[in-house]
Amino acid sequence: MDTIKEAAIETIKRLPSECSIEDIMYEINFIAQVLDGIKDANEGKLLTTEELLGRVEQWAK
Repeated sequence: MDTIKEAAIETIKRLPSECSIEDIMYEINFIAQVLDGIKDANEGKLLTTEELLGRVEQWAK
């Protein structure tokens, strides 16, 4: 999918007819986060598990 708009439309089409606006918003937000993560990964903006654990350890202090 090329855009978040296209992803949102496809996501909404797959939801059941009785879904709530909250369901729609949740799914669209999830897709947006995934697309952002893919973009970051393609740009090399990644953390190793060790780097992530180090950050979590710092936050816990």
